[in-house]
Amino acid sequence: MSACPITVLSAVTTPTDTPTRAVTEGEQGGLLHALSAVPDPRSPRGVRYPLAGLLAVAVCAVAAGASSFTAIADWLHDLDDIARARLGFIRGVPATSTMWRLLTRLDADLLARVLAGWLRTRARPPATPRRPRYRIVIAIDGKTMRAARRADGSQVHLLSALDTITGIVLAQVTVAAKSNEIPAFTPLLDAIETVLGSLTDILFVADALHTQTNHANEIAARGAHLLIPVKGNQPTLHAQLKTLPWTQIPVGNQRRDRGHGRRETRTVKAVTLATPGGILFPHAQQAVRITRTRTTGGKTSRETAYLVVTLPAEHAQPADLQDWARQEWLIENLVHHVRDVTFREDQHQARTGTGPAVIATLRNTAIGYHRTNGDTNIARATRHANRRPHDLITTVTSSYPTTQ
Repeated sequence: MSACPITVLSAVTTPTDTPTRAVTEGEQGGLLHALSAVPDPRSPRGVRYPLAGLLAVAVCAVAAGASSFTAIADWLHDLDDIARARLGFIRGVPATSTMWRLLTRLDADLLARVLAGWLRTRARPPATPRRPRYRIVIAIDGKTMRAARRADGSQVHLLSALDTITGIVLAQVTVAAKSNEIPAFTPLLDAIETVLGSLTDILFVADALHTQTNHANEIAARGAHLLIPVKGNQPTLHAQLKTLPWTQIPVGNQRRDRGHGRRETRTVKAVTLATPGGILFPHAQQAVRITRTRTTGGKTSRETAYLVVTLPAEHAQPADLQDWARQEWLIENLVHHVRDVTFREDQHQARTGTGPAVIATLRNTAIGYHRTNGDTNIARATRHANRRPHDLITTVTSSYPTTQ
C-alpha cells in the first residue's frame, strides 16, 4: 500500500442509472396444496385428521392472534360447524394434546420453507415504479427464544432471513446446541435458495458477527452480494478501514431525520481501493464509512460505522448504501419485536421437540400474511382476523391471493 493512499482511492459521489432488474413472480397456489409437501410425522395407523387441515388450522389460528399450542386448539374448537367443515373437520375436532403432539414433531426448517413459498405467491409487486439499481435485499439476524429450552436446558436460538421488500421471512433454521450462528449461515442460504430458486444479484445484510471470509465466499459463489459492518472481530480489516484518509474523501450522501424527540444526521462516504491487494476482505469492492450524529435532550452523540460491500460503485451508490445499511434493522423491528410484543414469544415456554421453532415459524407466517395484506399494525390485524375467521379460511382454501 502506498504511503499516500489518496492517490489510489476513487471516491463515489455521483449516481449512474442502470436498467431495472426484473423480478420473477412465483406460481400462485393455495395453502392446502402447499402444505401437502410437508411429511406427516404420525404413524399411518389410526390417523383421523388430515395433516394439511391441521397445519392450516395452526396458520389461521396464529394469524388470528393465538400465541401458544393450546390457543391454536382453542381457536379451532371455537369455530362453528360450517367453518370446521371448510377446513375438513366434519366428524369432530382434535384434542389439544393431538395438536401439540403433531406440531412438536414437524420438520421446522421444511415447514418454514413451505410457508414462505406460499406467502411469496400472495405478495404483490410494489405499486410505485422501481428505482434504478433496484435489487432484493435480504436481512439476516438471529433471535433467542428466552423461555424455550431443550432437553439439556439450553436455550433455543433461531437464525432467520427477511425479504425487506415484502416483509416475508424467507427461511429460518435452528442453531445447533453448543454452537452459534456462524455454522448455521450456509444452511440458511440453502433454504433461501430453495424458496427463491436463485440468489443471483441479491444483496444480503447482516450484523458484524457474519463478517466472515467463508460467508463472503459462499455468497459470491451463488452470484449474490454482501453489505456487512466491520468491527473488532476482524481487527486487521477494521484497522485498514479506519486509517483510510476519510477527511479527504467527499461526502457521498447525507440525510437528516427528526422524530421520537431526537435529531439525527447520517453521512455516507464510499471509496474504491486500487492498491495492491485492495480491501482485505474477499470480493469487497468498496469501503464505506457511515457517521451518525444524534441530538437528544440537548446532548449530542456521534457514532462511526465502517462497512464493506461486494458491489462496485456503479451498482451501489452512496444513497443506495444509506438505504441498505438501515435495512439490516428491519428484521428486528418488523419481525422479532412483533413476535415478542404481539405474540409474547419470550414468555412462551415451548420445550418439546421442534415445538419452539415450529411456533416461531407460524408467527413469522402470520406477520408475513398480514404484511402482504397491507397491514402495518400486526396486533390490530390479528384482532381483525379473529373476528372474521371465515375470511382466513377462504384464504387458505383458495388457489389465488385473497385479502381480508
